[in-house]
Amino acid sequence: MIPPRVIRKYANRRLYDATASRHVTLEDIRRLIASGERVQVVDDRSGEDLTRAVLLQIIAEQEQFGSPVLSVQLLEGIIRFYGNPVQDMLSRYLEQSLGTVMQQQRSVQAQMAKAMEAPLAPLAELTRQNMEMWSRMQAQMLAALNPHAGAPSEAAPAEAPPTPTPPDDQSPK
Repeated sequence: MIPPRVIRKYANRRLYDATASRHVTLEDIRRLIASGERVQVVDDRSGEDLTRAVLLQIIAEQEQFGSPVLSVQLLEGIIRFYGNPVQDMLSRYLEQSLGTVMQQQRSVQAQMAKAMEAPLAPLAELTRQNMEMWSRMQAQMLAALNPHAGAPSEAAPAEAPPTPTPPDDQSPK
């Protein structure tokens, strides 16, 4: 696993990305995380891990100024679980649920990328299947219309019945 990107927090509350050698904002950290990077925020003086507090701050800003993900009812429910004996269970459940959603999202993105790489491939396969079905239907229809097609004819043309000949005594004179 790739180690997290270290962000240092200074006494003046500025954040410094040691990897990029520049100061960053909470929005910059949010973008890093959204792009799939892991971050670790540490206090420059004490070395204390501040990652959780900074992530909560980012979430609070997103909930306040962006499009909220957490409804009031959900936040109230989470607050009710604090100190509750099943608090750990809720935490594991939320982590697993979010992991499942993220896995499904990756799967959908992979399917979309595959479709975009060869957008006509599904249509080509559908066309091939339609042509096969059409050929079978056509062969069945022709066989039904002409059941003896290609087979030697069993029925000989009927001979004309003999024309009756008048008896001798009634012959025209």
